[in-house]
Amino acid sequence: KLLTSLAAIHTLGANYHFETLYALDPDSNDLYIKGKADPLLISEEIRRLCDQMIKTLQIRQVRHIFLDQTYFSDAVTVPGKGRSRNPYDASIGALCANFNTIAFKLDRTKNRFVSAEDQTPLLPVFEPVIVSTGLNQGRIVLPQEMSRLYPGWLIQYFLEQSGISVSGNVAEKIMTIPEKERQTFFSSFTLIQVIEKLLAYSSNYIANQLLMTLGAETYHAPATMEKGLDALTAYAVSHLWLSDFTIREGSGLSRDNRITPEQMLVVLMEFLPYVSVLKHDGNDHYKTGTLSGVRTRAGYLQGSNLRLYPYVIIVNKKDTGYDAILNALKQRIP
Repeated sequence: KLLTSLAAIHTLGANYHFETLYALDPDSNDLYIKGKADPLLISEEIRRLCDQMIKTLQIRQVRHIFLDQTYFSDAVTVPGKGRSRNPYDASIGALCANFNTIAFKLDRTKNRFVSAEDQTPLLPVFEPVIVSTGLNQGRIVLPQEMSRLYPGWLIQYFLEQSGISVSGNVAEKIMTIPEKERQTFFSSFTLIQVIEKLLAYSSNYIANQLLMTLGAETYHAPATMEKGLDALTAYAVSHLWLSDFTIREGSGLSRDNRITPEQMLVVLMEFLPYVSVLKHDGNDHYKTGTLSGVRTRAGYLQGSNLRLYPYVIIVNKKDTGYDAILNALKQRIP
């Protein structure tokens, strides 16, 4: 995730804002939305998008809402991603809402499920999915066929909340409206703010959204995993002078990723200007990583002289942590 973040900053720029395109067909009143991999297209942003569309397009009513997912290739698989309902297994995509997840809880007074987030409606279409989990509360990943339509369903909800009627359906369709007639919605978040959330929540979803964007911006759309990996590898080789490493995806999910502690130190030295986006515990600014039988931690220990000392711990032993190693390192920091 640290390496992916560095490559994204280098390629896109620290102040980069993700875009979402939209347009209204004046003849049919069909609304088109084209995603460009915004990893933080959350409910608050979608509501803001709807407000902007109403104002710029002077919408009074809408027939169909069409979602264009073609910024990504159709066949995108993330090595190491499972099929569980856990958020770390969320699928990626060109146009996604709320990390392709929903948060819910059981309202016992009303005897029904409600949203666990005030800003997000819990749409009735999701109730069978929730019931199938057997959970009374939690955050789960949506089935892919639902996740691809979820942004449109939320757009319909927020438009109708604003008094705009939507008479048709939400579906996928390529945006054919000429580019000069398309409008652009910019995310409220800079890339640095995106990365801060990526590292704070250790989001596999955000990391691989960034990787796919790297590929599309470097080698042109549609984005593919291969293009993203080529862009990431090219950055690591030409700017960090790394060699003999293996990256299969952008988040650390794949067990085929290979990097040494020495190489991670090079990454940390390059990441030093962005230390403030890392989690911290006292004088320790860090990022952890966990797979079955693997425990990792990389970051900086701040000495009494305010100097930052980078460190990397990679432990490949079952049921063995790194606490003893970390404590020993802390004792050596002046």
